[in-house]
Amino acid sequence: MGYSAVPDTRSTLPTPFGFKPRLGKIGSTWAELYSRPEQNSMPTNLPPRYFEVEERYRAAKANDEKIALLEELISTVPKHKGTEKLRGDLRRRLSKLKAAAQTRRSTSRQKSAFHVDREGAGQVVFVGTANVGKSALLAALTNAAPEVAPHPFTTWTPTPGMMVSENVQIQLVDTPAINRDYIEPELIELFRRSDLVLVVIDLQADPIQELEDSLALLASYNILSVSDEQNSEPTSPARIKPLFVAVNKVDDPSLDEEFEVLCELFGQDLPLIPVSAITGRNLAELKKALLEALDIIRVFAKPPGEEPDFNAPFVLKRGSTVEEFAAKVHQDFFKSLKSARVWGQGVFDAQMVGRDHILQDGDVVELRI
Repeated sequence: MGYSAVPDTRSTLPTPFGFKPRLGKIGSTWAELYSRPEQNSMPTNLPPRYFEVEERYRAAKANDEKIALLEELISTVPKHKGTEKLRGDLRRRLSKLKAAAQTRRSTSRQKSAFHVDREGAGQVVFVGTANVGKSALLAALTNAAPEVAPHPFTTWTPTPGMMVSENVQIQLVDTPAINRDYIEPELIELFRRSDLVLVVIDLQADPIQELEDSLALLASYNILSVSDEQNSEPTSPARIKPLFVAVNKVDDPSLDEEFEVLCELFGQDLPLIPVSAITGRNLAELKKALLEALDIIRVFAKPPGEEPDFNAPFVLKRGSTVEEFAAKVHQDFFKSLKSARVWGQGVFDAQMVGRDHILQDGDVVELRI
C-alpha cells in the first residue's frame, strides 16, 4: 500500500492566541537568545567583554571555575530593562551550581570511621599487634566498654574512652591491630594527630617481635619517638612525639624477671611500664606516667574571697603564663587583667605577679581586673 505526499502546512495553520511556534537553535548563547525580538523587545547592548567571558565559561570543566566565571559574567551585564531576563537566567544558573558544589562539599566532610574528635587534656592512641590486650587495657583505664575477646582482630575501628588522672581527663583511643601487609591510611593519620603513642605488647606471647613490628611500622611512616630522633634519617618530615610501651599481662611478681629481660634489651631507649589489664597491677603508675608525658600543668582558679576548687583544674601546656591562664578562664579576664596573686612553687603565698609570670603545676591563681 503506497503513501501519497502531503504538503507541510504547519507554517500556515492558525494557532490559538496568535502564538507562532519557533524551534530554538541548538547551542545558542544567552546573548543570542535574549537579543531575539520574540524573547525581549528591548536590545541587551552587551559589551565585548561579556562574550569573551561567556566563551571561557562554555569551555570550563570544573564546577568552581564555572561558578567564578559565571559571577564574572553577571558583572559584565549592564543593568537595564533589556537585560532583566538574561540576568535572571544567569543568577538561577549560578544558584544551581553553588547548591551542587555545597552538596558535594557536605558529602566530602562526612567523618571517616577512623576520625576521633579530641577531648580532654590530651589524646593517647594505642598501637599494637593482634591480641596483645589493647581493648582490655582501655576498659580497665576508662569508662569505655570495647568488645574484649580472646580471638584476634576484635577491634575494627578506633574506640575512645576518658581516663582520669589526678583530676585531669585524658582521652585514650584503642585502635585496630596493625598488620604489616596493609594498614588504613586514615589510621596512620590518627597516630600522627595524637599527642602520645602507647605501644601495647603481651609479655606472655612474643613481646620482642610485637614491639619490633610496632616500632618498625611507626618508623616506616616517620612517626618517631623522641629517643629515635637522633638515630633516624627519615625521607620526609617526621612527627616527633612521646612514646611509651605498656608491657601487658604482667599479672603478678612471678613475671617480673621476664619483664627485666625486656628492659635490658629496650629499656635504655624506651620507657617500659609493666601492667596488667586483668589484675589492675601498676595501672595507677601508668596513668601518672601518661599525665607527665603529655607535658601539661594543672592550675586552680581562686575567686577573690573564696577557696579554690581543687576538683576542677585548668589544664595548660607547661611554660604557660598568667596571661594564657586568664584567656583560658574567660576572655574578659584576658582583656582587662591588671595583675594576679599566686600561691605555689617558686613564690611566697599571695605574691603579686604580672601577665608574663610563668606558672607551675599545682599553682593557685587569683586574677585581678
